[in-house]
Amino acid sequence: MRIGILWRGERRESTMVGRVELRQVDEGNLEELLAVAVDDAAPEEVMPPVSGPPGWTPERQEAFRTWHRARRPGLDGPLRETTFAIICEGRTVGSARLAVRDGRAVLETGMWLARSRRGRGIGTAALRLLLDEASAAGARVVVADTTSDNAAALAALRHHGAALVDSRHTADVHAELRTTRPPA
Repeated sequence: MRIGILWRGERRESTMVGRVELRQVDEGNLEELLAVAVDDAAPEEVMPPVSGPPGWTPERQEAFRTWHRARRPGLDGPLRETTFAIICEGRTVGSARLAVRDGRAVLETGMWLARSRRGRGIGTAALRLLLDEASAAGARVVVADTTSDNAAALAALRHHGAALVDSRHTADVHAELRTTRPPA
């Protein structure tokens, strides 16, 4: 499956224009996604913890593959979760996921981008695509969790009208987004 959008994001110093797409992770793009993660992200940024020495060990790389393969059956599969490769201008730049949280009415999302691709509006564009994907799956609400120091994630969430709730006891921020597009 492929969904895409042409994104023009205004920035203070420059304008970023590019085609951002989501493609479900499959064997055809899994190794490319892993290569982006190994080259331009830390393991703890892109996957659940794996015991062992730090860094992208062979065991951690295999755990990355296994994690994505287990989600291939999608929202109707046993894990009720699916993952997408984020593609910008034809190149894999990160990953995003949707997971069932309250029937199909509420889906959870999360994403990561290669360090060198952050701050260019790609995450904001990918979030729009995830909201469209969630809407097509029947969700009314998408939730996300981040930290109060993740300015890029907070900006993308605010851009799409998220209601943000700070935790009283931690640096965590919970976001809720409606899947329908706000009026122009």
